[in-house]
Amino acid sequence: MRALPVGEDALLVEVSSGDEAQALHAELLRRRAEGSLPVGEIVPAARTVLLDGLSDPARLAAELTARELPPVPPPAGETVEIPVRYDGPDLADVAAHWGVPVREVARVHAGAWFRVAFCGFAPGFGYLTGLPSRYEVPRRPTPRTAVPAGSVALAGPYTGVYPRSSPGGWQLIGTTDLVLWDHARVPAALLSPGTRVRFVPVTSTGAAA
Repeated sequence: MRALPVGEDALLVEVSSGDEAQALHAELLRRRAEGSLPVGEIVPAARTVLLDGLSDPARLAAELTARELPPVPPPAGETVEIPVRYDGPDLADVAAHWGVPVREVARVHAGAWFRVAFCGFAPGFGYLTGLPSRYEVPRRPTPRTAVPAGSVALAGPYTGVYPRSSPGGWQLIGTTDLVLWDHARVPAALLSPGTRVRFVPVTSTGAAA
């Protein structure tokens, strides 16, 4: 673990894996909730956690780098269910990469429990982990100029849902009508780091598959 100063009152803590970043994020949230860590913002990423609004960053940096991380705790709160039509244009490519029939992609994906590791790229976009490493897939060699909102996609170890139309190079395996980002909703983002997620297959009419 390495802690780097950011400005006068922030730290960027680097770890060696995504699992360690999730464990660190969960531990920092726990400490803030119990009152032992006065901090403004705690922002996880793939292998870092940013802490902003610290009164003594140097002291915390020394403390963090001297201790071992606990394991990632189970997700707290309710599970967010995302209904998905597994009708994406890249289903066949993903199936070929996995070495399974096309119909198996939906079964494998919907059979996993996911956790939001961190958010970014666009408001409401969560990077979800949960698929075993054998199901990692590469990004497309040529990104699409426009990916429709609600597209369920895979890239590397992550699953994501595009909250709005945007360019993207992830492998598209399905679509959902769920609104991931709504500025009139509190909170606006449906997904936040640590949230537990399940994908539920549905038919084109919206009924459970």
